[in-house]
Amino acid sequence: MKDQRQMRTGEPDRVGEMKELAERLREASRAYYAQDREIMSNLEYDTLYERLERLEKETGIVLAGSPTVHVGYEAVDELPKERHESPMLSLGKTKEREELRAFLKGGTALLSWKLDGLTVVLHYQGGKLVKAVTRGNGEIGEIVTGNARVFCNLPLQISYQGELTLRGEAVITYSDFEKINREIGEADARYKNPRNLCSGSVRQLNNEVTAGRRVRFFAFALVRADGVDFGNSREKQLLFLKEQGFDIVGYKKVTEDTLLEAVSWFEHETADYDVPSDGLVLALDDLEYSRSLGSTAKFPRDSIAFKWADEQAETTLKEVEWSASRTGLINPVAVFEPVELEGTTVSRASVHNVSIVKSLQLGIGDRITVYKANMIIPQIAGNLTKSGSVLPPAHCPVCGGETRIQKINEVESLYCLNPDCQAKKIKSFTLFVSRDAMSIDGLSEATLEKFISRGFIHHYADIFHLDAHREAIIEMEGFGEKSYQNLLAAIEAARHTTLPRLIYSLGIANIGLANAKVLCREFAYDLGRMMEAKTEELSAADGIGEVIAAAFCRYFAEENNKREVELLLPELDIAVEDITEEVSALQGKSFVVTGSLQLFANRNALKEEIEKKGGKVTGSVTTKTAALINNDTTSASAKNKKAKELGIPVISEEEFVSRYLQDRTDAEMAPF
Repeated sequence: MKDQRQMRTGEPDRVGEMKELAERLREASRAYYAQDREIMSNLEYDTLYERLERLEKETGIVLAGSPTVHVGYEAVDELPKERHESPMLSLGKTKEREELRAFLKGGTALLSWKLDGLTVVLHYQGGKLVKAVTRGNGEIGEIVTGNARVFCNLPLQISYQGELTLRGEAVITYSDFEKINREIGEADARYKNPRNLCSGSVRQLNNEVTAGRRVRFFAFALVRADGVDFGNSREKQLLFLKEQGFDIVGYKKVTEDTLLEAVSWFEHETADYDVPSDGLVLALDDLEYSRSLGSTAKFPRDSIAFKWADEQAETTLKEVEWSASRTGLINPVAVFEPVELEGTTVSRASVHNVSIVKSLQLGIGDRITVYKANMIIPQIAGNLTKSGSVLPPAHCPVCGGETRIQKINEVESLYCLNPDCQAKKIKSFTLFVSRDAMSIDGLSEATLEKFISRGFIHHYADIFHLDAHREAIIEMEGFGEKSYQNLLAAIEAARHTTLPRLIYSLGIANIGLANAKVLCREFAYDLGRMMEAKTEELSAADGIGEVIAAAFCRYFAEENNKREVELLLPELDIAVEDITEEVSALQGKSFVVTGSLQLFANRNALKEEIEKKGGKVTGSVTTKTAALINNDTTSASAKNKKAKELGIPVISEEEFVSRYLQDRTDAEMAPF
């Protein structure tokens, strides 16, 4: 075994392989247990799992989230405080590139991203994470060890066995931030920026919440690693941390001659960099020289922060749009003459609330200055004219209902008072376009909210006429001609649907896709009969009780709901189901489907065939399961084992067809 006190170089990137293996295994587990589908065989899973275990033993590194370990969730009443061994100072700052270069004074340094998250100090002993403390006020921080254990890329165990202390930034990427916000229905409940979300996530009292936020950790400084020779180089410290399994902050080694070119490289990368960053950090590579420089009362003398000089442009305010959300909050958005900022054309900026509109004294035709916060988010910097002519609308732009300004925590915001405002029904439209309903790709909740707030959509049927708003849509942020054409293609494809999907898409209380299929079979796929049916008739269907039947009746008792369906039906081509006598073969039986298929295109195709004939498909093997369908009948998979324990037959696809669909011909099977 190599001496742990020596830096190791030239070894294969085993940590990188471990990360890749862990992600592939987690993806396979999610597919198997949460989505009831398999993306790899049991043999392949076991092979990858064994390889990961072997690498963890060889390297001594175990990453957070590894399928080989389970970190239990924990909750605390409050976060305990702790004083840092040495104060964590802030950095001096500059926006001048020449001043940054002069800082080097002929030396060599590392130029890295200045990440915009929450600084955390980690302590390891005997190769294990023992403590994590936030920066706090620089002298006293909060202990967040339990939360750090669920950071999605942090090594819980490392090969180095001595005492190790390092500093890094906990962050949430822009893509994860946007995903989290998309899952929050209320616009005014969404998080404002990744940094605030990350700070709140790291300082949670329940680390199960932290785990769901996909917090990442990037090491940027080693404080202590007794007995390791780093050759007086800060870069070697970072490489040592990388060897231990840590993700390290991205950097470039620079001199006075190469610094400006490196700054330009980072500037170019900023627009597409997924990790929040608000500048760069320049730190001298020579460790002894760095220590000799000491620090001022506020700043260390061996490093400095470089903040991007905000590029500003002057333009004319054309209008202020008021965008309604499902909670009734109406947000102002400034629309101005297009300007070039940070290499892109910008014409819109959120103004957030009425208080900001008032403080900027916005008026149509005013000359305003705009910039991109952190080179990404368009903002209004100031108003040169200050005419103050923009007033909050008295009526909602979507429904025309009365509006009112409400003051919460000294911030004034505008709300629609109409409980039936169409913007408040965004969730119903989100369900309507979802995968198991009309399945329209490209209509996310955020996109629907934009379309509804602009008055493009009032009824479900309006979705099939979005081509009437082509010019406005391709001008919208995030859209263009290609995105628009893709959306239209998805809408056209959605016109061809089935009656169960249509019924599910309406969002009737307690009516999922499975219940919709049961009702359709019971009423021979006759929508008119179903809409006129009484509670007693509906509840006679297998698995449909009085609660579900009553909800269905209440829905179609509402004239507005009937009108929605009447407007929608002419837009759709509903497939005519072939009602056969074979329904009795599977009636009331439950099946579990696993593994790859040969006769059917995929599990959904087989599932639809089973349900069409009166059967059900579930995700777990129970005593009520009629059979487990698995072409690998002899495998040692968890589902096979469970079936054998319960005495449930494990049958192949061919056996299923011969036993339950025996009069189907090969020609009939071909489409599947």
